[in-house]
Amino acid sequence: MFYTTELIADIFKFAGDSVTLINRDANYAAYITRTDSGETEATWKATIKRNVDHLETIKGYKHEDESTIWGSEDFTAIDAAIVKGKTFYGG
Repeated sequence: MFYTTELIADIFKFAGDSVTLINRDANYAAYITRTDSGETEATWKATIKRNVDHLETIKGYKHEDESTIWGSEDFTAIDAAIVKGKTFYGG
């Protein structure tokens, strides 16, 4: 698949949704809120892990010719969210 500039921008934007979720939910207060409302610890951790996996996957996206789709995008927030998420689910 060849990724257009517009598609790459959308993918990067949607990655921000995962960053937001991880930053919002990968903390003890969110854990208490979620488990107090009936969500299990396993479900909470699975949600965080799914979003970390999503971020790691998109970082590896390549064009058909195996070149990276990424150019000058700043992955600082994404990398920090991956580390934070893995810390909380034990990855």
